[in-house]
Amino acid sequence: MRHDAIIIGGSFAGLSAAMYIARARRSVCVIDTGSPRNRFAAHSHGFFAQDGSAPGTMLATARSQVAAYPTTTFVGGEAISAAKTPDGFSVELAAGHKLESSRLVLAFGIRDELPAIPGLAERWGSSVLHCPYCHGYEFGGQRLGVLNVSPMSAHQAMLVAEWGPTTLYLNGAADPDDESLVQLRTRGVAIEPASVCGLHGDGSQLSAIELGDGRMSGVDALFIGTRTRFNSDIARQLGCATDESPFGPIIRTDAAKLTTVPGVYAAGDITRGAHNVTWASADGVTVGMAVHRSLIF
Repeated sequence: MRHDAIIIGGSFAGLSAAMYIARARRSVCVIDTGSPRNRFAAHSHGFFAQDGSAPGTMLATARSQVAAYPTTTFVGGEAISAAKTPDGFSVELAAGHKLESSRLVLAFGIRDELPAIPGLAERWGSSVLHCPYCHGYEFGGQRLGVLNVSPMSAHQAMLVAEWGPTTLYLNGAADPDDESLVQLRTRGVAIEPASVCGLHGDGSQLSAIELGDGRMSGVDALFIGTRTRFNSDIARQLGCATDESPFGPIIRTDAAKLTTVPGVYAAGDITRGAHNVTWASADGVTVGMAVHRSLIF
């Protein structure tokens, strides 16, 4: 079956795009693996009228609402390749079959590269966190830490200090430059130079960081500006240009979220150096309207 648009990725960006394409009475197929980036978080914060809601519940509601439109189709599974055809695009799924469309929307998202520190991965999304705007309020006034993983970590520590007393854990790396050291001290950020050997606490909670010299440093939440990678290689296959953000590659798009490949649009975290569900959803709305207009004009 041929569709007006295929969307690769069914999270906040993909579903928002699908909603607007379906409301324009165009056929849209959403291919989704069911593994959104924020599946590790129990609550989503800062999203209009949904503050504190469970991400999985939000996505399930959105999916059911999009599915109510008769021109919408959902396909579970992974899209492994995509190619330009004379009249649009062909997308191949891991299961072996192919789908065709006039337009293609990339919304497959990104994944976080977590440091290989014992006790860290199992606390990701609960007490080991990425964004203070998304989760900092819940730990306000408590003992906060930032793990040094990139040149941006010192900047993150200065920001996180707005939510509570903060320590920058250098994890054995060199001190920040002199200007950053002055700014960190001005912000009241403590600096711990020792290596980090492990995280400790009950269940998914964090209570202490074990240091390489045997000391235990008390902390209630640890923020990490993780490096990220695309969940799919399809943008590269199609020849979409990318740029480098402080945290990883992003797909280059114009104001309508059109990539450098005609007919291919992209939305969500894969197009931004800063991430949250509001931006992802807004990108999807932009794409949905742009795709529809491109089909007309």
